[in-house]
Amino acid sequence: MDHILIRGGRRLAGRVPISGAKNAALTLMPCALLTDEPLTLRNLPRLADVDGFGHLLNQLGASTAIEGTRPEDFGRVMTIRAGRLTSTEAPYDIVRKMRASILVLGPVLARAGEATVSLPGGCAIGNRPIDLHLRALEAIGAELEMAAGYVKAVAPGGRLSGGRYRFPIVSVGATENVVMAAVLAKGASVIDNAAREPEIVDLCRCLVAMGASIDGIGTETLTIEGRDRLHGATYAVMPDRIEAGSYACAAAITGGSLDLVGANGVDMRATLDALIEAGVTVEERKGGVTITADAPLKPLTLSTAPFPGFATDMQAQFMAMLCKADGASVLTETIFENRYMHVPELARMGADIQVSGRTAIVRGVDRLVGAPVMATDLRASMSLILAGLVADGETKVARVYHLDRGYERLEEKLQAVGADIERASDG
Repeated sequence: MDHILIRGGRRLAGRVPISGAKNAALTLMPCALLTDEPLTLRNLPRLADVDGFGHLLNQLGASTAIEGTRPEDFGRVMTIRAGRLTSTEAPYDIVRKMRASILVLGPVLARAGEATVSLPGGCAIGNRPIDLHLRALEAIGAELEMAAGYVKAVAPGGRLSGGRYRFPIVSVGATENVVMAAVLAKGASVIDNAAREPEIVDLCRCLVAMGASIDGIGTETLTIEGRDRLHGATYAVMPDRIEAGSYACAAAITGGSLDLVGANGVDMRATLDALIEAGVTVEERKGGVTITADAPLKPLTLSTAPFPGFATDMQAQFMAMLCKADGASVLTETIFENRYMHVPELARMGADIQVSGRTAIVRGVDRLVGAPVMATDLRASMSLILAGLVADGETKVARVYHLDRGYERLEEKLQAVGADIERASDG
């Protein structure tokens, strides 16, 4: 199994190309199941989760073809053709590895009139039930039953009817699933209290490019007029706002300056605002964002929230960064109840962090010390990388397969801007 070695203490400076967004890519890929024509996705990141989702689509009968595989390219071009679905079942062996697999439920149900999907897996960051997915699908006409770890959904008469549903709490994945299902319903659907994340906007724009009718994109109320069919399209995946935010934290914690090429400041406004509050200089321009840290970091008080609030996927990276702030910071995690598993690992490196329920108090320290640490989930992994970049001595990060799920060519990008980092094998 691979691990990553980091020898800290280097100031980072230079250009970091921002890849296509993992969370958007995994939402756009199942759109191909809604049409018998090809869907071509550009700027697709090279990630384990993207490959895994491709295998799932193959299992359902779709073909996936990769173009532009030159080693110097970061993004890929994938054409997905689902001319005929040969299966309507997403099996446990594939779904257990990746929570995003549940996103085939809506489109397969809408296209084939039935779908059977295993309950999902993914990062162990807390209880993430799919009840909101199921309630929303029921509201637009699905009949559901659960047995032996699977969800079986049926559209009576072979087609969903459409309907209205208001989410009791904001859910990104459930919004994505019901939107994909509703675009092929017989009638109209209205989704209230819908998630407004940029990845939802990206999904809706892709579906519109395929012929869907969706009003209210970017708002909490989506009105969808069902279509008899959708057609193929070519669509570019949005830049990854979480990856960009992570490298922004790398610039901040090392006192460096990084040009995040391709980053969209509008999509990561809460992250940039928090960095500015911490004393970091942020320069936005067309085609990217530049992050410069030339003064001691200030402590922050942050609480995660659905978009446009501060993203839960940035909490771990900010916690690592604030370990070097001048004072005590307070972080409150409101989305997932078990997203502080990186705290003991940071403590092994000398961090001073106290957790009480969903709140963590992070007191800045003069120095962090390299140590063997273990990644527990995707974003926690990045927090350990960030701490290692400024730690004295060598940090060994184990279980880096978590990182490979969400960060494209991490070591190469950091090496290019001055980090002393490498991947090695335990064997």
